[in-house]
Amino acid sequence: MYKITKVINNNIVCSVDEKGKEIILRGLGVGFQKKKGETVPDEKVEKIYTMSDPKRSGKLQQLLAEVPLEYVELSTEVIEYAKQALHKRLSENIYITLTDHISFAISRKQENLEYRNVMLPEIRRFYAEEYRIGLYALEQIYKRFQIELCKDEAGFIALHIVNAELETNMSDMYQITGLIRDVFEIVRIYYGKDLDPDSLDYERFVTHLKYFSQRLFTDSIVKTDDMVLQDMIRSRYVKDYNCALKIKSFIQAKYKKCISEEEVIFLTIHLHRLFFTAGEEEE
Repeated sequence: MYKITKVINNNIVCSVDEKGKEIILRGLGVGFQKKKGETVPDEKVEKIYTMSDPKRSGKLQQLLAEVPLEYVELSTEVIEYAKQALHKRLSENIYITLTDHISFAISRKQENLEYRNVMLPEIRRFYAEEYRIGLYALEQIYKRFQIELCKDEAGFIALHIVNAELETNMSDMYQITGLIRDVFEIVRIYYGKDLDPDSLDYERFVTHLKYFSQRLFTDSIVKTDDMVLQDMIRSRYVKDYNCALKIKSFIQAKYKKCISEEEVIFLTIHLHRLFFTAGEEEE
């Protein structure tokens, strides 16, 4: 049994868990003709939302009060599907951002307004699994509401998911995606070949670049005291190290940010893995 601390609407109420932490309960009719202090049976609760930050909890409560229940249910299902498909923890904030986005996207479509996603090619290339989840979301929207959203929306949904993986701001996601695109172009020109998108090392490199970009735009610094390893990498993987230096120079010129030598070394290791395992000889 859950004791109600606040009724948001007929289907959403607030309560507290066994540790006294505020939780949000969703279930058909859980708030109907209910008042503060009354209880909700466990079997009536379909979903429990927990926010560690009180401000986020307040935002989610406000959103759940405004968004139709069926959109909340769909968004939650997509998020749970994403967690299982990716085997990754997602920021709790995605329950706010993705629910709001899906609701807004459906409303825009009903008014015959759709936004073009200028980064859709990059999203499909670098965030393939997240994009697939975006397509799944579009399928569910059509299945439930007979509303057909364009593939651009699958890209926007994918960005929300990547954003939740990195726990950054959506405003940074376009810079992060653009940086990954630019790095891949530098690498393609430097080595004179395209990377194999089906290879494990390609996937590892994309993952590294996602977190590298996140650190760059949040001004986080990677530090290591292993100078012996750094010297060994520089001397052994000269060609790859020089490519990493080109990436560093590009970032300094375009983004006015200086990356550490540790980051350069990590880039070098990934570049060597990409091309040496594909048959390149060591310098």
